[in-house]
Amino acid sequence: MPRRVTPALLASALLTAGLVGCSDDAGSAPKAAVPQATAPAPPTQAVAPTPRVPAGTAPDRAFAVGVRQLKLNRDGGRPLPVTVWYPAAGRPGGQPERSADAATGKFPVVMFSHGLNGRPADYGTLLTRWAAAGFVVAAPTFPHTARGGDGNVLDVLNQPADVSYVLTEVLALDARAGDPLRGRLATDRVAAAGHSAGGVTTIGLFTAGRDERLDAGVVFAGTALGVGTAFAGAAAPQLFVHGEADEVVEYAAGKAAYDKVPWPKAMLSLPKGDHGRALLSDGAALRVVSDTTVEFLRWSLYGDQAAKGRILTDAARDDIATLDNRL
Repeated sequence: MPRRVTPALLASALLTAGLVGCSDDAGSAPKAAVPQATAPAPPTQAVAPTPRVPAGTAPDRAFAVGVRQLKLNRDGGRPLPVTVWYPAAGRPGGQPERSADAATGKFPVVMFSHGLNGRPADYGTLLTRWAAAGFVVAAPTFPHTARGGDGNVLDVLNQPADVSYVLTEVLALDARAGDPLRGRLATDRVAAAGHSAGGVTTIGLFTAGRDERLDAGVVFAGTALGVGTAFAGAAAPQLFVHGEADEVVEYAAGKAAYDKVPWPKAMLSLPKGDHGRALLSDGAALRVVSDTTVEFLRWSLYGDQAAKGRILTDAARDDIATLDNRL
């Protein structure tokens, strides 16, 4: 995000846009549907709900990584080019290969949403590491909030539906004759993740725009909008990652959204972390973030209990981060 956006300001802007509507004239911003708040059901017992974590073991090897592009368009008016990183056959290491064959196996899917004025390639180092660990990562480029778009922050309201649409199209590849990913997707094990405005999008997928196919979420430097932010549906573990020196989305705003999560959750806090460098540069902070998120996904999507036990160790490494662990 190029400028400071407080959750109160963003929520107020979105609510105002929804109340007054948007012009349908050519060149105007698309009309944003404002999600309605959903009151959480009263708890029937004191224990946390049990997430849908399958029993299993994550791959213990690193995969080579392939990358491909999909050209999608929701409703004919929302072009959504998608970059897909996936475990590939061959020797691991080096840059992702654009023509690599998919590795043998069934791999969980992670949907990733970029931040305002960003693009999926900006997060390539992190997302390549996820794919090398055994996940298929699909990242759409949003039509208005991506770099090169019109910068309409209000369009964040439409992005959860974009992600759900892309997820449907990606999962369909598992049964598509001749597709390189045919038979390679664990279609019943899916997570959503996102940074900044993409973190807002990800929270939307678990609140007003709940996609029940999602089993877990990872929110980087994100917050809730203050409208329709009650977490809903089946329990889905959540991992929040936030820099305490974030100059765009205040740490307190991310923590407030985290506190509302009623399911198993953890928050990785980076005392010296800002809004995005830990995700965009190959430094020590990125290694901690990468290792912690990989172990979280190994646990939540593969059901690997040993991976769950490694989350705290990875997070505490080198005093770069602290972890509030309620998983």
